[in-house]
Amino acid sequence: MKNAILQRCAPIMALMLLLTGCSVNPVTGENQLSLIGESQELAMGAEQYTPTQQTQGGQFYIDPELTLYVREVGNKLAKVSDRPDLPYEFVVLNNSVPNAWALPGGKIAVNRGLLTELEDEAQLASVLGHEIVHAAARHSVQRVQQGMLINLGVAGLGFALTDNQWAGLLMGGAAAGAQVALAQYGQGDELESDHYGILYMKEAGYDPQAAVELQEIFLALSDGQQPGFLDGLLATHPPSAERVRENTKLVNKIGGGGYRGADVYKKKTATLRKVQPAYDAHDEAMKLAANGDMNTALKKVNKAIELLPREAMFYSLRGQIYQAQKNDKKAAADFDKAVSLYPEMFTYRLHNGLNALKLNHLSEAKQSLIRANESVPTSIAFLRLGDIAVKNNNRDDAIAYYSTAAESSGDIAEEARRKLAALTQ
Repeated sequence: MKNAILQRCAPIMALMLLLTGCSVNPVTGENQLSLIGESQELAMGAEQYTPTQQTQGGQFYIDPELTLYVREVGNKLAKVSDRPDLPYEFVVLNNSVPNAWALPGGKIAVNRGLLTELEDEAQLASVLGHEIVHAAARHSVQRVQQGMLINLGVAGLGFALTDNQWAGLLMGGAAAGAQVALAQYGQGDELESDHYGILYMKEAGYDPQAAVELQEIFLALSDGQQPGFLDGLLATHPPSAERVRENTKLVNKIGGGGYRGADVYKKKTATLRKVQPAYDAHDEAMKLAANGDMNTALKKVNKAIELLPREAMFYSLRGQIYQAQKNDKKAAADFDKAVSLYPEMFTYRLHNGLNALKLNHLSEAKQSLIRANESVPTSIAFLRLGDIAVKNNNRDDAIAYYSTAAESSGDIAEEARRKLAALTQ
């Protein structure tokens, strides 16, 4: 057996000096490539969990009880998993896109946009069980390893935030976490997570038929090309008729029946559904702003604020709209409000810093951009910190900031390189 394992690993060993050997999949018992040990796996998930949350909207702080409920359901499934001792964490993100993801070490997130699509606790258990298998079976670690194999020698490059022009490029660990969370799983990993996730559901007392229903819903939405779903869960967890068939076969084999929890789920998500019109107005405002209709977008985001005045996201969007309308002073007030409501969120401090720089409030801009980078480093923040250093006649700091921004890619990196060259000639 040992010789067979070494033979399987030999071709990759010839290419990868980083190779530590092959290991046994904790869920399936099959041999698999192991470049990353368990201690590295746990460290990776712990380090990237918070910044990855922030790149996907941050925590849904409006209803902390909802996160406690999701955590309770997740822990029930984690206890019956093949790796019950992983340091599992579960969080609800403030994101309208229906999606869920898992980082190495059991760090799991579910978007509020997915929770509004579910009908009962059993379907929630299906989602969480699926993600727990991705973590327990080290699927996300395998994707990191694949990235190592493909991109060996390419490190430290930014990851573009396609839906947020202000965020520029992410640097370092935040980039890696976002790539893992948003990358597409292969069909094999999806079938494996479906299979063992259903077994976890059954063991935890949930009706595994909910997993079949969920895949049927997602497959129908995929056929109908619902934009939100195609950009979210269906893009990262591609559905297929094969998944529906395999799930149905397994449920027929082990037997259906079990807890559904429709009434409890309805009660636990009541606040989320109550505030949904505010988020609908916000999302409409975003689309209008993206199409250049700032006046109508402003009306929509004002409606969102009227419906839910304690949501930082709404003020941040209104601040960006005011910026587009060349009203930087009003924008500053809204960015300040967003930061006061959710000070941990890097995007709000980033907006605040960039806007303060436009107003030539250098001290405020520097402080905001540094605080933003403490949560999630971005090349645009490093670039503008370099500009502030130049204005303050601090050449050494400017060189350091521009050098960091130059390590990214695209227009930001090019601007940083030009300014760096000008300083070092």
